Amino acid sequence: MEEQNTQKSIFEVMNPQQTFIFGLVGGVMLLCTVGFFILLGIFLKGGNGVGLAYNNGNNPVVNNNAGVDNAAPNNGAPANIVIKDVDLKNDHIRGNKDSKITIVEFSDTECPFCKRFHETMLQIIDKYGKDIRWVYRNMPLDGLHQKARNEALALECAGAQGKFWEFTDMVYDKTTSNDGLDQTLLPVFAKNLGLNVSKFNTCLETKQFASVVQAHEADGQAAGGQGTPYSILIGPNGEKTAINGAYPYEQVEQMIQQYLK
Repeated sequence: MEEQNTQKSIFEVMNPQQTFIFGLVGGVMLLCTVGFFILLGIFLKGGNGVGLAYNNGNNPVVNNNAGVDNAAPNNGAPANIVIKDVDLKNDHIRGNKDSKITIVEFSDTECPFCKRFHETMLQIIDKYGKDIRWVYRNMPLDGLHQKARNEALALECAGAQGKFWEFTDMVYDKTTSNDGLDQTLLPVFAKNLGLNVSKFNTCLETKQFASVVQAHEADGQAAGGQGTPYSILIGPNGEKTAINGAYPYEQVEQMIQQYLK
């Protein structure tokens, strides 16, 4: 005579309370797993040079158009980009000041994508410095980087003593991004560059260039910038193309070369 199968499933031996708890725990674990993969997907999309954008002022939202092949028309910028003309006296210009090809960059010193793009632009200027000019304008994202505005002011204070680019390079080189730079290093940078540290500190403490930084921000937003880095490539005849994100060197070079033929 065959023995009857006396094994029971786990649900048959649990009382109703245990079954409820088991189902609740399992449901929570499932939701956590799904959420993890959703966040992972968002992160991977953002890893290709996507800055965080403004929304109604300073509320950050993800801008997924930057640095990807399937970007929106003109890389998410308005159809007709409006941007202030280059001011040879007051703008910070690197490369050939008289060039007909311009890249105006709106940047945040504590943005990791800006740090990456700064390295790209240094390479561009190293090769094409005689053919283009690079204009830097500040666009600190206060909602994300609490130190960025103070650093933007520091850049302008260094510029007042003729060392804007040297100071800017130093900040990008030393910061680990996302508010990673010790602010006590700013006067140290000034000293290392031979600036009058007393004047530099006074300039920074009094926020002497606050209105300049605000004007840069307004210009960037009017030009369609919703995140950083956000740049506008301007051709010889005034053609404007947005570089919306930390585009790699090869892509920026290709965009420039269309005007060098």
